[in-house]
Amino acid sequence: MTPVAPEVERFLAAAPKVELHLHLVGSASPATLARLAEHRPGSGVPTDPAELAALFAFRDFPHFIDVYTVVNDLVRTPEDVADLVAGAAADLAAHNVRYCEMTVTPAMHAPVGLPPGGVAEGLADGRRRAAELGVALAWVYDIPGQLGREGAELTVRAALDETPAGLVGFGLAGAEAGVDRHGFGWAFDRARAAGLASLPHAGEGDGPASVWGALDRLHADRIGHGVRAIEDPALVERLAEAGTPLEVCPSSNVCTRVVPSLADHPIAALRDAGVVVTVNTDDPHMFGTDLDEEYRRLSATFGWGVADLAGLVRAGIEASLLDPAATAALVTEVDVAAAAAAATSR
Repeated sequence: MTPVAPEVERFLAAAPKVELHLHLVGSASPATLARLAEHRPGSGVPTDPAELAALFAFRDFPHFIDVYTVVNDLVRTPEDVADLVAGAAADLAAHNVRYCEMTVTPAMHAPVGLPPGGVAEGLADGRRRAAELGVALAWVYDIPGQLGREGAELTVRAALDETPAGLVGFGLAGAEAGVDRHGFGWAFDRARAAGLASLPHAGEGDGPASVWGALDRLHADRIGHGVRAIEDPALVERLAEAGTPLEVCPSSNVCTRVVPSLADHPIAALRDAGVVVTVNTDDPHMFGTDLDEEYRRLSATFGWGVADLAGLVRAGIEASLLDPAATAALVTEVDVAAAAAAATSR
């Protein structure tokens, strides 16, 4: 746990939060992965905690995708999905995360015998169990870019023909470099026509052109990551003027070598330029973090106090797909928590 000022710790404990960028498989705890690996001999996923940590020492973004795929293949039944969701919800509840839009990738589960209907079944059970913990869950179905049109077609069918309760968004993740966002425009057209928000990844494993494509062809409502937008001042200006939120995952970007260190992360520069930035974990157990820890690390690295962190928490709530009444209620709670934490520091 990164040490921070006492008032920051009090604020983080009291403030309700949302998580906008959390992958189902990446949410799995080491204990969950070990249990799944024990039932899948030869999977390539170790059960020893030290060996798991070594597995998650990523060389670069392509290596991360390779490891993620190996871990993903452990998930083969609706019960596996439900257990992942329930485990993630327990982690979220421990950090006062009230609402999460979780990314799910049906096209990566189908090759190991788990069809979209089975994914939806597991999500429904997991969502029920999460609600018992006080965590509301919504889903984003995303296309794994490396699977091309075949993966896109399966994802569209899963989203529109076997729609799970709570599906709110449609995304594009996985491999990014060399995967043109424009080629998936047809899939996003169909998803948006069905009322789903456009929530593609861009500007993580590839540069500004990926973000431009997500904005211009996929009509992105939010951008997953988006941090490499900083390389193009015109793009930064576009994001700021349009108010398009970025789902920033600082520790993820360091671990996958998108940036060399947290001190070098462009989150502060993007925020100072007027871009809406939100803070998220991506794949927390793979990156050794949680949502509170992300805020702590930002506070320690950039000298951000309660007011700064409260602004980031509010931005996440306001960028979510919650209804206006729920959004306003959570924002009010954040304001109360910030005022109380600030008062104790005087």
